[in-house]
Amino acid sequence: MTIVIARSEFLSILFPNLRQDQSNLIDVLKDFYSIGSTSPEVEISDDFITIKINIEISHRESDLSAEIISLCEQDKITQALPLAKQLVKDYPKVSEYHRLLGQIQSELGNQEEGINALIDSLRWNPKNQYALIMMGNIFARHKGDIDTALIYYNEVLKLDSDDYLALNNIGANLLQLGRLREAKEYFHKAIFSNPNYPNTYYGLAIIAEAEQDYADAFDYIKKSIKNNESKDEVFKNSIAFAKRLSETISKTKPVRDLVRGYVKDLELKYNTQIKIEEDDNISTAAKLELKENYDRDYHLVRYQSKYSTYLHLIVHELIHLELAEDARIADTNHLFTSNQSHKSKFFHNLESEATKLYNNGISKDSVANYFQALHNGLNSQVFNTPIDLFIEDIIFQRFKPLRPIQFYSLYVLINEGVKAVTQKEIVERTPKEIIRVSKIYNLIHATHFKTLFGIDLTGLHKPNKIESDTAKKLYDEFLEYREDRESGEEYELIQHWAEDLKMDGYFDLILESKYRSQSIDDVIESVNSDPFNLSESDPSQERKMRSFVESHTSEDVNMAVVMYMVSALEYLKEMSQEKIKKIAFEFATVGMQGIDPNKGGYHVPSIPNSNFSGYKTLAFYYVTWAKGIPDMLGQLQMPFDKEYELATAFLKK
Repeated sequence: MTIVIARSEFLSILFPNLRQDQSNLIDVLKDFYSIGSTSPEVEISDDFITIKINIEISHRESDLSAEIISLCEQDKITQALPLAKQLVKDYPKVSEYHRLLGQIQSELGNQEEGINALIDSLRWNPKNQYALIMMGNIFARHKGDIDTALIYYNEVLKLDSDDYLALNNIGANLLQLGRLREAKEYFHKAIFSNPNYPNTYYGLAIIAEAEQDYADAFDYIKKSIKNNESKDEVFKNSIAFAKRLSETISKTKPVRDLVRGYVKDLELKYNTQIKIEEDDNISTAAKLELKENYDRDYHLVRYQSKYSTYLHLIVHELIHLELAEDARIADTNHLFTSNQSHKSKFFHNLESEATKLYNNGISKDSVANYFQALHNGLNSQVFNTPIDLFIEDIIFQRFKPLRPIQFYSLYVLINEGVKAVTQKEIVERTPKEIIRVSKIYNLIHATHFKTLFGIDLTGLHKPNKIESDTAKKLYDEFLEYREDRESGEEYELIQHWAEDLKMDGYFDLILESKYRSQSIDDVIESVNSDPFNLSESDPSQERKMRSFVESHTSEDVNMAVVMYMVSALEYLKEMSQEKIKKIAFEFATVGMQGIDPNKGGYHVPSIPNSNFSGYKTLAFYYVTWAKGIPDMLGQLQMPFDKEYELATAFLKK
């Protein structure tokens, strides 16, 4: 066995009892390396010391060492410690076994014992790079002694100038000391040696942030996340860094001016005011309200304040507006509509699921509300997913300073989607077909995230092969449209994907110009003739409804009002008398100003987001007084007694 040690400062660290002039060098070495009566042969030159011991070291791995490593991998370090002590006792001359003991001691918080074991490891093999790096880490992280740590790291670099771990650790320690320029040099050397080590990119991101170079900080933290497969502490820190970076950038004047400028550009382009409001009561992260749909003279973007990436959400909704306005100019804008008929189809297809819920003691009202939420949520994905891909493309290309905010915003939203299709309690109570379709749409979002930012989150959704293949097929179709999209073509993609996933029966896409050209009389006539859209499909529940309507209707009955009264009765059924009375007086206040059946935009404070048409306002006005203040109902002199009787009878059936 031959051991070679350089004559340097490192020698004195390995053998601290050496005299300064090294006059006792041979005695110290012979004392340590003697085995029984066998004394080593020591040769000394100007640069090196060579120690020759007349023994052979077995390179066969001990079964005990394999057991120790297995325990450590299972995080059973305390159980591994006594075995590691026994291992070095049985094999005192094996450097790697001392290194293993040193690592265990250090991880248990026994730093001095760890140092002693690692020193023994290095005495038997001064070139054990893992032992050198561990010694550097102990002195840097636990002792706060950067100078001593650098001695060990530099020993690694003498052995291998491209050792990325040593280079990274030196950079990290210099960063800790605030020596950013030097730290950056070592980090770049580490990347040159290993361009896939996430810790190094994390260190460079910290430096770039300190230098307010946010573009570089984003690029580095993105690479740190991309290359971290272990999802360790560095990964968690990188995600937290991405969040912090997005928040920092959101507060910078150039980025805020960019968003304000975009709003002004849209206002000038379309000659319409745009308002932005914080609203934590909306059900989504952000929401666009077009003026035409709310009888206003301005467009409104609402957003939830809990999302720190609200600037991205606002720009996203503004691009929704831009796409819609451009499609209007080209007469290709479509409205996504869903009526009672579509809802009935959806409920009918989930009839077996409803039966299971009834058998588990869930009330019919609760099941209906649950299915309604599923229907709304699924339709939201059907409509928004294709359009969102184009929107995120536009943000990525046109709003480069927003990319760090866009990145973290999408990362959060995609992970929210992951929970919705993988959490055990959600998956167990949600119909399989809903999970399947929702997962495919989520996979498409994740695939586009990978296209934009190079980070693959698709695996988090735990898709099967069919789901993955379907998502890929649909995304490939998007890529074809992406090359030369014309205004309004996103609606073709909505329809195609819905047909492929058999979701096209739950909504209609209607050309907006055709819809807007209808007069109020046309709409009312349509509602009167078929208020529940019964002619469009024929499940069993709809047949019952058709029969009821046909047997009770007459020329004197306004079916539009009946429909709205049914809605009002359902809305009020769980409400207290006092609450209904309060709403009744609010409608009376509206009534004092006059209610035009052919106009809309009526609102009462107690019904959130109420934006009622004239007929709906009249229907709710009547029903709230009938339920809340029945003795005074006659004073209203509203000619809807027959309509109220029909609505009440329908709900009792």
